Amino acid sequence: MTVNLYTFVGLYDRALVAASHLLDKGLEHAASQNVSERDMLGWRLIGDMQPLGFQLMVVASFSCQWTARVAGLPVPERISPDLDVAGFRQAIAEGRAYLAALTPEQFEGRDDVPLTVRITDGLEPTMAAGQWLSGFATTNILFHLSTLYGILRANGVPIGKADLFAGGL
Repeated sequence: MTVNLYTFVGLYDRALVAASHLLDKGLEHAASQNVSERDMLGWRLIGDMQPLGFQLMVVASFSCQWTARVAGLPVPERISPDLDVAGFRQAIAEGRAYLAALTPEQFEGRDDVPLTVRITDGLEPTMAAGQWLSGFATTNILFHLSTLYGILRANGVPIGKADLFAGGL
């Protein structure tokens, strides 16, 4: 298999499938414990870390935003971390549809295109598109997916490592 920038589209789709699967597992457990959906979305791994809803927002938003940037397309708006479960399910479905509409041709020859992106105040680096996607975006998506998993595990959701592979290998 040849790896190119378009390869990340499939990786990010699998991350969205895994996020959806983990959300379902969390909901199932929360319901069995009489925990509201809103309270579940507020679960945190530790007090000073972002809650479950934020983790879902990053996985769903970054999957579309970074592929769009690298392909030279308009960047979709970030979804809100304050959505309800139905909103997150819709955002994940829309994200998967967005990724499914991308084509390999949109990524051809874009590996070395310089992109300048404002991360935070005072941090606006310029890197090659391939470097943004393979390093920054992928690392962040997988970090937040793993944190989502960790939050659920810390709150007693009966999941295991295989649940991270719900999107396939």
